[in-house]
Amino acid sequence: MSWTWIYQNEDGSPSPALPAEAVVTPFPTQADAEAYIGQSWEELLAGGVEAVTLYEDDREVYGPMSLKPAE
Repeated sequence: MSWTWIYQNEDGSPSPALPAEAVVTPFPTQADAEAYIGQSWEELLAGGVEAVTLYEDDREVYGPMSLKPAE
């Protein structure tokens, strides 16, 4: 199994450009993938990524999940 983030705009469409912090290679576990987002969400948001969706292989696990802080 592999875990992959899809980087998106807030409406769920793909982000047109990815910042250098965006990891596109699969993570070995869900915990690794979630730890990465927990550590990198601010840099991703600053780079233009507004939301993410997590996939396990071809199965959508959850998302889109906004990277914007709650108001």
